[in-house]
Amino acid sequence: MASVKNMTSGSPLRILFSFALPLMVGNIFQQLYTMVDSMVVGKVLGLDALAAVGNGEWLNWLVLSLIQGFAQGFSIRLAQEFGANDTESLRKTYATSLRLSVLCAAAVFCFAFAALRPILRLLHTPAEILPITVTYLSVIFAGVPIVMAYNFLASVLRALGDSRTPLYAMIVASLCNIILDLLFVIVFHWGVAGAAFATLIGQLLSAAICYRSLRKIEVIQTARSDHSFDRKIAGILLKLAMPFAFQNLIISVGGLVVQFVINGFGVLYIAGFTATNKLYGILEIAAISYGFALTTYVGQNYGAAKLRRIHRGVHTGALVGVATAAVISAVMFLFGRQIVGAFISGTPEDAAATVTISYHYLCIMAAFLPVLYLLHIYRSSLQGLGDTVMPMVSGGAEFVMRTLSILILPKLIGNEGLFWAEVLAWAGADAVLLPSYYVRMARIKKSCPDKEELFL
Repeated sequence: MASVKNMTSGSPLRILFSFALPLMVGNIFQQLYTMVDSMVVGKVLGLDALAAVGNGEWLNWLVLSLIQGFAQGFSIRLAQEFGANDTESLRKTYATSLRLSVLCAAAVFCFAFAALRPILRLLHTPAEILPITVTYLSVIFAGVPIVMAYNFLASVLRALGDSRTPLYAMIVASLCNIILDLLFVIVFHWGVAGAAFATLIGQLLSAAICYRSLRKIEVIQTARSDHSFDRKIAGILLKLAMPFAFQNLIISVGGLVVQFVINGFGVLYIAGFTATNKLYGILEIAAISYGFALTTYVGQNYGAAKLRRIHRGVHTGALVGVATAAVISAVMFLFGRQIVGAFISGTPEDAAATVTISYHYLCIMAAFLPVLYLLHIYRSSLQGLGDTVMPMVSGGAEFVMRTLSILILPKLIGNEGLFWAEVLAWAGADAVLLPSYYVRMARIKKSCPDKEELFL
């Protein structure tokens, strides 16, 4: 039987770390197959193919982030009801969120294909890589229903305190993807489409594993009556999910602006940024994992009305996050040049220039990595409290800072300005999130002054 976990008692540090650790391992495997994708594409198919995949990265993230926004938004309500031990509402919410996920997947699927070519043209994608980018993204977008299935099912499991099943699913998906990458690209010569097909097949396997596990969890085994459409529940779920999805959307639009500017600097810059962006996932592996852990932890404890416990958990998460960021930064300073070099091929001159661009960008991000970790900690904590509006506002702050930085700084300080947009975007989000969390908690405490037991 799948292992659900109630987080409303016990040591916050032990609970958060034991929940986050499997997610970190799973994310490592996910980043492993992402890196293998890029290595195979960059080394076997060349710099143009690597640049083409990188050129589509933000558009791909835009579509993926919409899916994740809906899936994670729905899971907030599930975590709160699980923490409150309200099994009847939990089952109805699960059934309603399942139906909404299908509708959201259909809408995102249509949007992805409608926006594909117009956005790539709007970004001034270089002519030599445009057909390759279209091919890669067309295959990826065809798998939107698969990606939605995995993200929704994994989010439900995490809301119930099960972080191990998504780990097993990701391990299987990663190993499958690596094997199929080598087979489709090197043996079958399917080019970037082969790398995309390998990714989707891995996602399908991971979704199947998550679904099999959910079928064994008794608290969400629904009856026919649970599947009658409940407009009130649907409204609550969409109220949580829509700001989440919109937050991801505006962050992605800012990324598209960055890609537009970088495209103007040529294929070497595109390839250099692509190599570093593939390591971005490594940089934030633990941050994402701590974030998922805190969303579930805060959601369950908020449902159980244990507000002081929420405070303890969030502060513990922030301290652990900053310490983890420092360790990862040190590794990147020491070994980053060798790591990014593994993605890059071409003439010695082109390869050396691309590695220099990539490593410089990596060092700047690594130096400010604690800022990114605090972003994930406090954004996830607010979401666990059911506040998806201020995280959305923080996404707007990211958009403003990222866009203004990438448009203005290169004009003031030259190419160096390209490397600072991401870090300044993190700082802009933190400026919104940290005070928002403490204001939110103060308001909750003020709203129930006669219930001191809530803070025990």
